[in-house]
Amino acid sequence: MALTDVAIKNAKPRAKPYKLGDAGGLFLLVQPSGGKLWRLKYRVDGREKKLGIGIYPEVSLAEARKRRDDARELIAAGKDPSREKQRDKVRSRVQADNGIGRTQFPIWEIISRKPSRACPIM
Repeated sequence: MALTDVAIKNAKPRAKPYKLGDAGGLFLLVQPSGGKLWRLKYRVDGREKKLGIGIYPEVSLAEARKRRDDARELIAAGKDPSREKQRDKVRSRVQADNGIGRTQFPIWEIISRKPSRACPIM
């Protein structure tokens, strides 16, 4: 049975986390603290995986279903949605960096370091 917005709003926290299922592997995980998290359960290469889609009030039911459909398209194309999500994060960090000499270990710091005395070369 498909979820409704009313059912989601009426979901109260319990002693243990529980799931409210929707179609296509999408479910809402209701935490004991009251948080409601969208998750997608899927399989890639025979392994079961879960993808975090968002937090309920910020991500509506319609938006969660749209993101589920997008992830299903990636799976159909032979890609892992969680890997693609990680790659998108890395790409956005690199683009925000603009490549203006801001790396994790700037070259001038590596060059200016003195050799370590803990491991002498013989």
